[in-house]
Amino acid sequence: MITFLFFLPFILLFVVIGVYGERKIASFIQSRYGPMEVGPKGILQSIADLLKMLQKEDIRPSNVDKPLFLVAPLIVFAAIFAGFSVLPLTIEIGGAQIHTGLFFLLAIVSLDVLGILMAGWGSNNKYSYYGAMRAVAQIVSYEIPLGLSVLGVVMYTQTLDLQVISNQQGIGSLIFGLSTGYQVSGFLAWNVFQMPILWVSFLIFFIAGLAESNRTPFDLPESESEIIGGYHTEYSGFRWGIFMLSEYAMMLLVSFLAAILFFGGWQTPLPNIGPLKLYDMTTGTEWGIFWLVLKVTGFIFIQMWIRWSYPRLRVDQLMSLSWKYLTPASIIILFIVGIWKLIIV
Repeated sequence: MITFLFFLPFILLFVVIGVYGERKIASFIQSRYGPMEVGPKGILQSIADLLKMLQKEDIRPSNVDKPLFLVAPLIVFAAIFAGFSVLPLTIEIGGAQIHTGLFFLLAIVSLDVLGILMAGWGSNNKYSYYGAMRAVAQIVSYEIPLGLSVLGVVMYTQTLDLQVISNQQGIGSLIFGLSTGYQVSGFLAWNVFQMPILWVSFLIFFIAGLAESNRTPFDLPESESEIIGGYHTEYSGFRWGIFMLSEYAMMLLVSFLAAILFFGGWQTPLPNIGPLKLYDMTTGTEWGIFWLVLKVTGFIFIQMWIRWSYPRLRVDQLMSLSWKYLTPASIIILFIVGIWKLIIV
């Protein structure tokens, strides 16, 4: 229920704000103004574009496989949206708390490849088909380092429950992997500071997350100069909007996971310092939502900044990065975390 009451409106609002924010970030990087006409500083431009998109005709070419063509965008969005159902917002508010929440999330989100494949095949268009093949190969390849990078956190925390993972990052007894003999709080209790090798896991996770989201520099499935619009070339109007919504929802989901697994989730970054109880003063439901949204916003900004700062990779470079570098590195990290758990702890 939390998923529908909070995340569905939140995703819709995020897309409206995110599209405007991405345009402004792009214009800042490219030394131009960006949207300026609709509303003050162009703040209503995304709403105008949304209304325009909803009024567009839903064109269905006569040669498409109609059942596959129509249901594909819904499957993609449903698979990604289902992943939000296990995300914890605070210690009191969150989705379904199941012991295998992280496994469920990774498993259900991976089903979006079925919708992408159906969109490419059902469109009966060679550009759509090539885009779908690229997307499926890319997503399947990068799911391996993404899953292995997450396993490092699972081995360290000894749980798949996202709620428990967030709770454990409130108070810690280690600093940079070494026992301190006393409790630490704030950012020092986050997984990346408790176990520094997880910084590398986070980097692998974030890169793989960009590939899973088809974000630059991993946007080969939608390479306009090569295959027009990729697997959604034949889509228009509302159904094209669902694909756009799914892309931004995936970007949001990756940011939530990064914050929860590596950077404390809803936990405050402010530690208790002697008599100054900063940690105690900045905890609670309202503070928790604030800190989580702040962290997620930071990761979203980084993804948008990367899009307008780095060029697109070639297909061979994309696959080499996954199989030759990220996957072996994530396996090595698993061994390091395992040895650390056996010897030091």
